[in-house]
Amino acid sequence: MSRALKAILILLAVSFLVLLLTIRKKHNKISSGLIIFHAGSLGFPLKQICQEFGRHYAEVRIVREAAGSRLCARKITDLNRPCDIIASSDYTVIDTLLIPGYADWNIKFASNEIVIAFSEDSHKAGDINKDNWYDILLEKDVAFGRSDPNADPCGYRAVFTITLAEKFYNKPGLAAKLLAKDKRHIRPKEVDLLALLEVGELDYIFTYRSVAEQHELKYIRLADEINLKRAEFADIYKSVSVSLTGKKPGTRITKTGVPIVYGVTMPKNAPNRKLALAFLAFLLDADKGGAILEKNGQTFLVPSPTDTFDKIPDSLKRFALPVGTEDRGQRTEDRGQKTEDRRQILTSDL
Repeated sequence: MSRALKAILILLAVSFLVLLLTIRKKHNKISSGLIIFHAGSLGFPLKQICQEFGRHYAEVRIVREAAGSRLCARKITDLNRPCDIIASSDYTVIDTLLIPGYADWNIKFASNEIVIAFSEDSHKAGDINKDNWYDILLEKDVAFGRSDPNADPCGYRAVFTITLAEKFYNKPGLAAKLLAKDKRHIRPKEVDLLALLEVGELDYIFTYRSVAEQHELKYIRLADEINLKRAEFADIYKSVSVSLTGKKPGTRITKTGVPIVYGVTMPKNAPNRKLALAFLAFLLDADKGGAILEKNGQTFLVPSPTDTFDKIPDSLKRFALPVGTEDRGQRTEDRGQKTEDRRQILTSDL
């Protein structure tokens, strides 16, 4: 065999190996899928959004991991888990735990409210209402659950609601009594409480209105002064706070009450950036992901102001507003209120 022929065969073999490695690398990238960490309360709508998105990207496998939003963030900061998108039930989780070290920007996209959900078989189900709920929950034969404030925004929002109720109803000591009761029923995220409610281990749970509606539960709507829903009551909400675990082990931060607003971002080291941007564009489109969120009981807020506007990728800038654009922001709030008005017509309140 001539040297020239040997050289050609070696070159072909090397080229073949390079081709195999390229194909394998591409296959691994696709098989690893688009990785989304998300709040438990986004489980229902995100499942539907992923299904619709898959119609356009049929070859893509989407991996969704639900957890308390703070735990989602810690998977990135503490465990160095790969993630393409993180959708938090509290946009400030992204601001405080991920920006600037692990993410650059944050888009607010939905809102919600805290309710007290229950089943037909719950103790005192026929007696509880928006005026006596705290007395019912304090009864010895009634068990209620909430999520862990250090893991899940719904957990510290339940604490905010309970603390605000003490002030709203002028009941000194009410918050301490409620927070001291039934601690054994605290779970990592609010949707973990649903199974306990279903089997009768719990009578009532603090959760989001969207979760209650998605699971066809009965629920008590609370006064706007305590349910963390309305922007006009922001000054009242910020009068309460809770101490939470900080970014580093052994540290603490103070979390102050604010209206419920969800946020989404793409971590700096997202392994599938191009695909993540395509998914985010789908999620944040009012006629696509936005319509699905609305159908599942979450008011769509896009576009909303953000102080990270300049850092948002150009393809997503249309879904946000620079801080200070109050006129367009007001129109967003007006649209959200109109949506809420329509939902109230369709949903009978207990």
